[in-house]
Amino acid sequence: MKDRHRRPKSGPAAPARARAERAPAAKASAPPKREPRPAPEAPARPLMRREGEKPAERVPVILETAGSDQYRLIDSGAGEKLEQYGPYRIVRPEAQALWQRSLPGIWDKADALFTGDTDEDGMGRWKFPKAALGETWPMHLLGVDFHGRFTAFRHVGVFPEQLAHWSWMKEKVETAGRPVKVLNLFGYTGVASLVAASAGAEVTHVDASKKAIGWARENQTLGRMEKLPIRWICEDAMKFIQREERRGSKYDIILTDPPKFGRGPNGEVWHLFDHLPLMLDVCREILSPKAIGLVLTAYSIRASFYSIHELMRETMRGAGGTVESGELVIRESGPDGRDAGRALSTSLFSRWVSA
Repeated sequence: MKDRHRRPKSGPAAPARARAERAPAAKASAPPKREPRPAPEAPARPLMRREGEKPAERVPVILETAGSDQYRLIDSGAGEKLEQYGPYRIVRPEAQALWQRSLPGIWDKADALFTGDTDEDGMGRWKFPKAALGETWPMHLLGVDFHGRFTAFRHVGVFPEQLAHWSWMKEKVETAGRPVKVLNLFGYTGVASLVAASAGAEVTHVDASKKAIGWARENQTLGRMEKLPIRWICEDAMKFIQREERRGSKYDIILTDPPKFGRGPNGEVWHLFDHLPLMLDVCREILSPKAIGLVLTAYSIRASFYSIHELMRETMRGAGGTVESGELVIRESGPDGRDAGRALSTSLFSRWVSA
C-alpha cells in the first residue's frame, strides 16, 4: 500500500527512489560507476483491435477504507496525515490534506515523524520523539501477519486504501467454488498475495525489486504461510506477462498497480501513459475464460479517473461484465476509531468485473 501518491515499489520498472533505497550511498572519493547498458527490450507487440460491445459501466465509484484496530487515519491537515499503524502513531506528508487539522492537540504524541523532502520521490529520515524504535514492527490485516517498516521514502510497507480491493478479492476467491489463480503485478511487500493465498487462491507474485521480494518472503514467514501456493517472481512485469501470453498461461484475477515512472533491473524504462495500454491489453489476453476481475490502481498522475476508465472499457470490449472506476479514499476515524471524519483521496482506480 502506498502513500498513495507513490511508493517505492517496482514493476516493469522500479521508481528511482526504490533503487536509491536499496543502494548504499557512494563515498565522495569513489570514482563514478559505469551505468549498466540497458538490455535490449523485447519487441512490443501491437495492440489488439477489440470488437464487440463495451462492458457496462459504473462511475464514479468511491471505494472507502475505514479504520480498524490495526490501522486508521486519525487526523489530517496542513499537508500531513496522522495514522495509527499497529502500536505506533505516525506522521507523514500528505499533499492532498489541504484543510486544517481537526485534532491539533494529539499530533505531538506521535511515535514517529517523517522529515526531509516532502516530494513523493524525495528521501528523508524518521524522527522518534518519544523513544528510538526498531526498523520493523508486526502488523495484522485481513487475517495476514506482516512487517511494517520505516523506509527512507516515508513509506511503511502497506498501503491501507488497497484494503478495499483486497477485501473484494478475498470474497471472490472464497466464494468461487473452484480453484482461482491470481496474478499480482507490482506486488511490493506481498500483503495482497498473502491475502489471496490465505483465502484459497494459487498466486503468482511479480516484482522487479529483489529487496521487495525478500520483504514479501519475510512476511510469508512471519505469518507461518510458507506452505501457501505462491510463486515469487523477481522480474520486469511487462516482460513477464508477455511471456505468459506466449505460453498460454491464464489467470482468474489480475491485480496491477504500476508506478507513474520507473526503471527496471536491466535498464527497462516504464512510463505509465506510454505503456499502460499495452499492459492492459496483454492482461486481457491472459485472463481465463472464467475470469473474475482485472484491477488497475494509478497513483500520482495528472489525469481524471475517466482516462483509465475509458481505456479499461476499450480493452475489455466484447468481454461483457462491468467496468467500475473512481477513487480510493481513507476515512478519518479519530484516535479511538469511532469518529467518522473527512475522506482523504489517495488514488484512482478502474476495475473490470465479470459479474
